[in-house]
Amino acid sequence: MRVKEKYILTDVERGIWVDHFEISSEIKNKWSIIKRTFRGGLSDGVDIVEIVNGALSFSILPTRGMGIWRGKYNDTFLGWKSPVSGPVHPKFVHALERGGTGWLQGFDELLVRCGLESFGAPSHDVVSNALGNEMKVALTLHGRIANLPASLVEILIEEDNLNKEILTIHGVVDEARLFGPVLRLVSRTSTVVGGNSIYIEDTIINMGGKEQEFEILYHWNLGSPLLEGGATLITPAIEVVPRDSRAAEGIKSYHEYSAPIPGFAEQVYFYKLASNKKGDTLVMLKNKKGNKGFVCRFNLSELPCFTQWKYTSAISEGYVTGIEPGTNYPNP
Repeated sequence: MRVKEKYILTDVERGIWVDHFEISSEIKNKWSIIKRTFRGGLSDGVDIVEIVNGALSFSILPTRGMGIWRGKYNDTFLGWKSPVSGPVHPKFVHALERGGTGWLQGFDELLVRCGLESFGAPSHDVVSNALGNEMKVALTLHGRIANLPASLVEILIEEDNLNKEILTIHGVVDEARLFGPVLRLVSRTSTVVGGNSIYIEDTIINMGGKEQEFEILYHWNLGSPLLEGGATLITPAIEVVPRDSRAAEGIKSYHEYSAPIPGFAEQVYFYKLASNKKGDTLVMLKNKKGNKGFVCRFNLSELPCFTQWKYTSAISEGYVTGIEPGTNYPNP
């Protein structure tokens, strides 16, 4: 991979922050990248990088852990309509509220990363304090990484060995504390010019001096128009297990989706998936007609656990499904 051009949007160590940035291809309407900052409301101060790659477009939120806010392919919207009017600046998200579920105050992305110290339902853990003694601490819903801003953001215009041009957004997000884990997320989100795919390559680094566990879950979220009554989740499932008694109620139709049902109580399913010899696997959300779909590809040696979240409530309540590969399952 050869870097043809590099542009720094944020570099905290060097005191760099670019308020507005635009770049586009020499050929009109082939591709463009725009960086801007939201002003006003809950989005005030949120940086956004918008990538337009022909028929495919998507936007990245450096202020929110390098998540992908929303996208579009041709005329098909990629994302969902959350009751939250975002993107929401992390300063308005209070993780400990409502029993540790305050994370939901900022949840409206197409892709949100969960982790790195923990993810899943609110719970407790036992850790060592500054004196080396054990103490009980609260773990909030889905961890901290989605509400931490990137300290480094770069745009890379690259060229691969086949002379294909690649647009890459590179970011670094630190999740660290004194007397605790010191973890770093190094993220590359890219797309091949003229292609219809988004590639994500993340590296998690332990910046501390001792061994440290970590976990990550990629929470892809899709609503209308791909999600609709009659839509299905296609998977190479070996085994599917309901999370709880509520999910067990729908186990016979776990892969099928209904039209919006006001007041629907969520259902979650844990999967064991098949793969090829290299560990590669994929899942697809397919619309009712079967002429549109969203495919998520990943490797089971890196992300062995797959979770499906069904929340087919009223549109105004957040009609959405979660397609979630991870290092582990989001158990309480």
